[in-house]
Amino acid sequence: MKSIAIFCGASCGRQSAHRQAAEQLVDSLLAQGITIVYGGGNIGLMGAVADRALAGGGRIIGVIPHTLVDQEQAHDGLSELIHVDDMHTRKQKMSELADGFITLSGGAGSMDELFQEIAHRQVGYHGKPCAILNTAGYYDHLLAWLQMAVAEGFISRYWYDQLVVDHCPTTLVQRLLTTGE
Repeated sequence: MKSIAIFCGASCGRQSAHRQAAEQLVDSLLAQGITIVYGGGNIGLMGAVADRALAGGGRIIGVIPHTLVDQEQAHDGLSELIHVDDMHTRKQKMSELADGFITLSGGAGSMDELFQEIAHRQVGYHGKPCAILNTAGYYDHLLAWLQMAVAEGFISRYWYDQLVVDHCPTTLVQRLLTTGE
């Protein structure tokens, strides 16, 4: 696995644990020589991910729609910054560039990205692993809903079991790399 896309918020959230976990995740990815692909922003967890990767000498590629560049949210100094027309194209490009996906704490955009990649894996568009870093129990309710969807027969147990979930950034990276082999 050479590159991993990180989906995360344009906010850092209220708990410092979210930023700390994002930084630990980046450290773990850089220790494996993995290129990071992300949304190209300079704010929130996106900015924290980019700053940590750059400080650690890692390669980080941002993919950002023109409208967000115009709002001065693009991160300067990335290894590469790819400008795209819209959010749909952003997701498509990030998916093309990544060998796997990790979702950190975030909002609707992060959920959109996560579920698109899970769905794409289920229907066979790719076989790339998908993971959730469940910092401070942030995704406990989402995971409970997914388990209910399995119990109700809307999601198969097989596909649920394909999702890598952990609260520890280092362990998550190791599990994702093993899944991706």
